[in-house]
Amino acid sequence: MLARRGQRQPGATRSAPRRRRRVRDGESDGLIQVLAQAVREVETAVTRGAIKPSTRTKFQIVALLVREERSRVNGAESATEAYRTEQLRRLDGIATILAKTAALEPSLLVLLAEDAVISEAAAALKRQMLEDAGMEAPEEPEPEQPVAPPETQRRVVPQAVVSRQLANPFLPPDFSNAPSRAAKPSRLGGWELIGPLLRSFEYAAASATMHLPDPKSLRLAGGIDALRLRGLELMPHQAGVIEAAAEGHRTFLLADEPGLGKTAQALLAAQAADAYPLLAVVPNVVKTNWAREVGLWTPRRTPTVIHGDGDTIDGFADIVVVNYEILDRHVGWLGDLGFRSMVVDEAHFIKNKKSQRSRNVLDLANRIRSRTARPLLMALTGTPLINSIEDFTAIWEFLGWIDEKAPRSELMEKLDATDLTPADPGFNAAARASVIDMGIVRRRKVDVAADIPARRIADLPVELDGAVGRSIRAAERELADRLVERYRTALETRRSGVVVDGVDHDLVRQVAGWERTEMAAKKTGDNVFSLFRRIGQAKAGLAADYAAQLAQNVGKVVFFARHIEVMDTAEELFAERGIKYSSIRGDQTARTRQKNIDAFVNDPEVSIAVCSLLTAGVGLNLQVSSNVVLAELSWTNAEQTQAIDRVHRIGQDEPVTAWRIIAAQTIDTRVADLIDAKAGLAAKALDGSDEEVGSSADFQLEALAALLTRALEASA
Repeated sequence: MLARRGQRQPGATRSAPRRRRRVRDGESDGLIQVLAQAVREVETAVTRGAIKPSTRTKFQIVALLVREERSRVNGAESATEAYRTEQLRRLDGIATILAKTAALEPSLLVLLAEDAVISEAAAALKRQMLEDAGMEAPEEPEPEQPVAPPETQRRVVPQAVVSRQLANPFLPPDFSNAPSRAAKPSRLGGWELIGPLLRSFEYAAASATMHLPDPKSLRLAGGIDALRLRGLELMPHQAGVIEAAAEGHRTFLLADEPGLGKTAQALLAAQAADAYPLLAVVPNVVKTNWAREVGLWTPRRTPTVIHGDGDTIDGFADIVVVNYEILDRHVGWLGDLGFRSMVVDEAHFIKNKKSQRSRNVLDLANRIRSRTARPLLMALTGTPLINSIEDFTAIWEFLGWIDEKAPRSELMEKLDATDLTPADPGFNAAARASVIDMGIVRRRKVDVAADIPARRIADLPVELDGAVGRSIRAAERELADRLVERYRTALETRRSGVVVDGVDHDLVRQVAGWERTEMAAKKTGDNVFSLFRRIGQAKAGLAADYAAQLAQNVGKVVFFARHIEVMDTAEELFAERGIKYSSIRGDQTARTRQKNIDAFVNDPEVSIAVCSLLTAGVGLNLQVSSNVVLAELSWTNAEQTQAIDRVHRIGQDEPVTAWRIIAAQTIDTRVADLIDAKAGLAAKALDGSDEEVGSSADFQLEALAALLTRALEASA
């Protein structure tokens, strides 16, 4: 229970000593007053669009304290029924304001989840609000001894995994590829080698790519032709890594620039090495895309993606995908599952060996090595090797090239074979070559420009988890239900006598047109516009996170968004991470806008241009970058093309990649398909076709028609 501090009584002077007054159990007048004031401040900030991180923190703590206070009031046995009813009524009033505020700003909903993280700032605010209410939080109880390490306190084992373990209770270690000879004593055993190895990458100038075999005889299941039959084309630079895995190479630091297909290379390398089951540890923003890529490149293999506690996973899947943020609660059973390969995507995430995520990854790699001789281990990162090379010690340790103090046996043998020591002049170049030969592969876009298109769009599906995702999917269902009801009413009242077997697509388009007309007239309520706005806000953090990763990996990035809220969220994230950006918006003066454009183009410290899709999509030259992030979808293909063409212009000497962030399992995916279809139609029109390329209104009508058609087919 919370204890009360003494409060100054009416009429007392400021110098009077504080006296502790007796209060009834459940009394919460002071706290409710503090909460009421705080919730009004949050409501005002959201209404004005002035949402800051502190606003979100205050919203979360008000909701938390309302929840706790409600529980205390209900459980206060000595409180009268009248008092309890009154306090609950007042708490309900605060909760109502919270709900209305969250409706205006759906991104706040995620803060209401049971597993939402309470930051240090939020905890401090909670203590302050309790103090302002004249209350004291109870002291934290002393933990009982012994205390389990933090990484073991939140471990789970999904039921599907238990089923797999019961089906294979005596899964043996695999030592079929164990080395046949013991490591020989090293002549460099007395030397400190980790420092010289790192320095060799700072000063030596040799190519940072291992020798790769000729991929002409690529050993894929079904071969290259099988990929072509599925409409896929493996680029020559990709095939070399896969062939190396097929020939027996088992560790890779794959450091290709983004856009060169590292995910496909990793999946096909695992297939070539027959290294299943495979564990992929990836950032949250790309884990849905990993499952999608499995379906494209290795369709015979079953992927499963771990969300939360893993209640929905397939325990018998060939490929398990988990994000860094929840790895700690699953690291126990993952280490015992018998993986024969492991991929760490955006491997620079583990550069800090003291972090929990790094310790989890290294622990899993060691446990996999203890069960499987020579497992396939791949670290994927686009970060150039010459940047903060000390950060790569964790990656080398994950790959088994070094331990905490010295090179492991395979790398030590390569260093011994050079007949050099760190004191010899040629050691740097020889040591660098030895490490590269362990499996470093680094290609830039300009190096393989002949392999890839001059401009391409790469879709990156993201999963909208938690309360925000559920809210958006519920709103989409409500919109679909309204369209279905309207369709059925029109069908029942039709007087033409026309009968159509199945879905009447002409009527579907007519109903979609009615909805589209009403949307344009009302511009309020739940409709496809508000739905897309909410989807954009929900994707904002994920899109900004990916743009930040690109900026770290390849340099300058252009970030496009349609709504101001999405731009604000992105800029807040960049500022928190210390990434310099330029903001190009419609409400700026021409002078300010040009100043920000010049900063992005000319200042090497400015990594990201945050652009309004409607304002900056035309008339700008941003070809200093070759990577574009489309955080929100356009309503026309022309609008999307115009945005990409800010980078893909005459004088651009690198292939351009546009990363399109798409919310999976929402109407976002259908609009993306419509844009792609219209893009093909536009190409035909340029070739002399009589077909017209759709307008913005056409896209909206087609999106509504697709939503209604899908709902009708599902209910048939």
